[in-house]
Amino acid sequence: MEIGELYQFVLLLVMIGLILGVGILVLDKFTATLVADLPVNVTTSNSIEAINGTVNALSPIATSWLPLVVTIVVLVIIVGLVIRGFGSAAGERK
Repeated sequence: MEIGELYQFVLLLVMIGLILGVGILVLDKFTATLVADLPVNVTTSNSIEAINGTVNALSPIATSWLPLVVTIVVLVIIVGLVIRGFGSAAGERK
């Protein structure tokens, strides 16, 4: 992978982060709307529990897993560039 081809990967990570962030915000706002506007009954409370469960399931991805994946990918790119740099330098000395 060349450095010029990294923009696709960066755009993918940004898009995943945006989708997760916007999705969590929309679900949170929807829960607040359900609580404020609708009378509380069994269906509403089940809906609120389901939405809160979804938010709780998605939050760790956005807060811990996505930064970890980004960090690992950046480290792999750096190590690849260093190895490629030493490999080309060794090839020039022959």
